[in-house]
Amino acid sequence: MAMTKKKLRLVKTDTPPFWVKPAIPVLALIGTFIITSGLILLSNANPFETYYYFLFAPLGSRVSTLEILVKATPLILTGVAVTFAFATGYYNIGAEGQLYAGAIAAAGLGVALHGVPAIIAIPVMILGGFIAGMAWALIPALLKIKLAVDEVVTTLLMNSIMAYIVSALLNGPWRDPASGWPQSPEISPTAMFFKIVPRSRLNFGFVIAIAAILILWIIMTRTSFGLKMRAVGLGKPAAKFAGISVNKTILIAALVSGGVAGVAGVAEVAGIQFHLIGELSPGYGYTGVIIATLGSLNAFGVGLAAIFFGLVDAGAQTVSRALGVPVYLGEITQATMLLVALGMLLLQRYKIRRM
Repeated sequence: MAMTKKKLRLVKTDTPPFWVKPAIPVLALIGTFIITSGLILLSNANPFETYYYFLFAPLGSRVSTLEILVKATPLILTGVAVTFAFATGYYNIGAEGQLYAGAIAAAGLGVALHGVPAIIAIPVMILGGFIAGMAWALIPALLKIKLAVDEVVTTLLMNSIMAYIVSALLNGPWRDPASGWPQSPEISPTAMFFKIVPRSRLNFGFVIAIAAILILWIIMTRTSFGLKMRAVGLGKPAAKFAGISVNKTILIAALVSGGVAGVAGVAEVAGIQFHLIGELSPGYGYTGVIIATLGSLNAFGVGLAAIFFGLVDAGAQTVSRALGVPVYLGEITQATMLLVALGMLLLQRYKIRRM
């Protein structure tokens, strides 16, 4: 009797093993450290010493500690946005474009609300940014629900489309007529976020970010909709069998995700830049994917992961001064972690099986 050879193949699965999600953050950190250590060694530096300056040295002064919270603010909001979508198994990689949609709304409303009291102008701007982010998230969500188009591809492509829209606005109707610089007009002073700590950049956006964490936690753990979201994320066939409207749940989660990302754009315009520029986000939306993954789709985990990345961002300046390592090493570390985490996130859809 002839013997048949069995081959190992990747097979798609709707229910990954229970240990996969908790393991992703740990494996992503380990993988990133291993990969970046090679680059650090090429810079004639000690990886362990480098990571000390990344993670501990920035906590040594009040100014740098507050700056960590400033850098963490947009990351918390994009992390919450991505977590909200990922919890249902909808992989929104479009938070970057949704952030810019909210920023465009904030820049436009911030000028239009000139002279309006802050108590009215600020809520209107936040709501406008939320709606703009939702609107930008609607198309890929409908394509997913109606035509089963992979949302990873469509949300990623929407980011590129938004980049062209921002460029068209800043090099067209919103270009500064005096300097010719590609930036929108400055928003009204009443539309600017107030500072939480005097003589620092920490502003009301951080309060919004903390509120987003608490709201996410309440929805995910204390509401029936949160239960439905988790059920859909764990297994769509089982959720449908239990009577949950899978498509409706995914649509709502996708729209809320886009809205929260839009608020991140509002916070950057109203709290930091005071106008729209092309470099408003150095990739906050993409980093939100890492934040959500490292936070294990947990509200408070997202907050801790965002502060960790704010620390890495601030530490990049410190390590460059102390060891002569290139300052962009922090960006390389974040980008590496994004690729590692995203790869693991996609691979959790598959399992190895003997065929």
